[in-house]
Amino acid sequence: MKQKLALSLAALLLPLSAAAAIEPAAQESAGEPRALGVESSIVFPSDSSIRNWKADRDRGIWIEGRRGEWFYGAFAGVCRDLDFANAIGVDVRGSARLDRFATILARGERCPLTSFVTSAPPPSKKDRKAAKEAAKAAAEN
Repeated sequence: MKQKLALSLAALLLPLSAAAAIEPAAQESAGEPRALGVESSIVFPSDSSIRNWKADRDRGIWIEGRRGEWFYGAFAGVCRDLDFANAIGVDVRGSARLDRFATILARGERCPLTSFVTSAPPPSKKDRKAAKEAAKAAAEN
């Protein structure tokens, strides 16, 4: 009896998890542009669903998803070791979703997220330099 109940429950939940994993792709294939700054998540974060990441100094992290989409996670505090880390870990506490409730692990330091939103790719060095010069010029005037 328990085995039949477990199998029927698993059969009911399987389509739901597949739909959750496919949802962003359906939106992009419909031709709609992806809204930026919207709370989001990566389903089943692993080596195959996170392609790349880049530290935003000690304030946050950009994470590239499987399809090349970028997300930005802001930390609750500072994450001092992220800039020097060669790899990161993700602690999702059993939810199977990388979202604003997850914690990034970098060189033994736990860095809890406060938000995880859709984002543009991280700025290049050239873009950061131009922004710095523009801010400096604005401050002079």
